[in-house]
Amino acid sequence: MSLTPDVRSTVLVVDDTPENLLVLGEILQPEFRVRVANGGVRALVVAHTKPCPDLILLDVMMPGLDGFAVLERLRGDPVTAEVPVIFVTALDAVQDEERGLALGAVDYITKPVRAAIVRARVRTHLLLKHARDALALRNDALEAEVARRVREGQIAQDVSIRALASLAETRDPETGNHLRRTQAYVQCLAQRLKDHPRFRTALSPRGVRMIVQAAPLHDIGKVGIPDHILLKHGRLTGAEYAVMQTHSRIGSDAIDDAMRGAMSETEYAALREHCRLGHAALAAALAGPGAAADPGPLEFLLIAQEIARSHHECWDGSGYPDGLQGDDIPVAARLMALADVFDALVFRRVYKPAMAVDAAIEEIRVHRGTHFDPDVVDAFLADQGRFRAIAGRYAEDERHRMAALGVYRDRV
Repeated sequence: MSLTPDVRSTVLVVDDTPENLLVLGEILQPEFRVRVANGGVRALVVAHTKPCPDLILLDVMMPGLDGFAVLERLRGDPVTAEVPVIFVTALDAVQDEERGLALGAVDYITKPVRAAIVRARVRTHLLLKHARDALALRNDALEAEVARRVREGQIAQDVSIRALASLAETRDPETGNHLRRTQAYVQCLAQRLKDHPRFRTALSPRGVRMIVQAAPLHDIGKVGIPDHILLKHGRLTGAEYAVMQTHSRIGSDAIDDAMRGAMSETEYAALREHCRLGHAALAAALAGPGAAADPGPLEFLLIAQEIARSHHECWDGSGYPDGLQGDDIPVAARLMALADVFDALVFRRVYKPAMAVDAAIEEIRVHRGTHFDPDVVDAFLADQGRFRAIAGRYAEDERHRMAALGVYRDRV
């Protein structure tokens, strides 16, 4: 690498002896821009003024702040921490050299100096510094590019999720803003429960993000339900209700088929095994040595599948499709269960009118420990004001909005 005059590197020479400053200046000036300081305190000031030094030649034996003290200050300052420092000293004891290198000096030049040695050492360490700087810039550019691609991938994933969820939603036009509301309810519950001992693992910051992102897919299986059942006014028959219940399996199976199509059978089997062991084990395995991919997308799909399949399970085991009970129900599905029921109660459906918000809150409370996880209900009751606000914000019309906010309590 050649240093042309218009891009000359700046070298700061620090020495309390004017003759040494003069000699070192004459050695370096033909090739480098030279700045000088006649003491440690002055050196710290000059190091912060433009043009800032690319390298510092630092005398050790100086009154006041000696070279060791100056180097400690330089290394402790973010502005100068990466500037290479070469000690120039008459000290030749091994312990002095070891001390300087331990503090962060990159090299030692002993006095009396030789011009060729000084220029060669300075060139070498400037080349190393420029290489490090170029690598850092390249790394920053690569990190920015990776962040951009990750963000683009996230946007594409979010759009795909929303499109799939909206496809199911369009089959039932009266659900309107149901996806936005239930997603916000789930986020509210997750934030309230994230520090609870029972939920701390599942509701890590990463877990909360994935659960909230997956929430809109809870009813994706409704695309497989015939219109005469899905859109029927009034109560379903027993046979029709049995068909409606299959939407949880249809949604779960659709996500499972998507995962199978995206990986080999061996990879799929390993994924299911890690799922059986829990999401913490999955994330650790996928992020461990030799991992081929970020665990995010795969873990997200598993959470989405859990929500789609299990959000109609009940705490007492009376739900469907698997009759899961208590903590066997995935946490994400427990949150979604309450969010989905609350929204279904307070907004009109083709088969029923809306319920007053106070009545819906009481209905949830009554089913604490039977339909819903008791701790999830407690979180809901503690944050019922936010649930009202969410329902009002994403209401289907002004009358629904006023009812959600409690302006009046009659059925809408």
